[in-house]
Amino acid sequence: MTAAILCDGLFPKKAYPLYLLETAGAVICCDGAVRAYERHFHRLPDAVVGDMDTLPKTLLRRYAALIHREAEQDDNDLTKAMRYLLCHYPAVTEIHILGATGKREDHTVGNLGLLMEYPRLFSLEGISVDMVSDYGTAFAITDSCTLQVGEGRRFSLFSPDNSLRIQSEGLEYQTAGVVFDNWWQATLNRATADEVRLTFSHPSRALVILD
Repeated sequence: MTAAILCDGLFPKKAYPLYLLETAGAVICCDGAVRAYERHFHRLPDAVVGDMDTLPKTLLRRYAALIHREAEQDDNDLTKAMRYLLCHYPAVTEIHILGATGKREDHTVGNLGLLMEYPRLFSLEGISVDMVSDYGTAFAITDSCTLQVGEGRRFSLFSPDNSLRIQSEGLEYQTAGVVFDNWWQATLNRATADEVRLTFSHPSRALVILD
């Protein structure tokens, strides 16, 4: 089954992310994101997860049956929603995270960083996880892989591991010499073939963002 997690960032307007929300087998809203979800889809999500610090008392009462409150502050609401989803929907095979960017740059950077951590924090074997907005799709990779992206697609690559080297095939600019010591290092590339092959020097954490 497919599932969607809706964060309280910029609500999508384009057809593809809206389609992911509309067709998801389960929708989990992070805290205040439930307001935008019900406003656009005129129905309730399957659960509202978070510390509930952005929902007024009237909405807390209204959504009481759907709320799963986690008051601890070591994890943000997105991570709490991921944990809830994986626990309550063991048949999930695809997770699409929406509304995780926009509005606040600190939330955007933090959520993209967390996307790289989730393969380490959770058991995601057989589960694809991506973060989709009106402007692109982001997903984590942890080792050498071949990606079907489509020729001409914009392609940016990030990693917090400055010991990692990534050899690439199918990109306009080779990444083999890139030292990942800052966020901009392997951004603004472009696929020159339908397939992009990335070869890691060792298993690690990396993030791909496509337009």
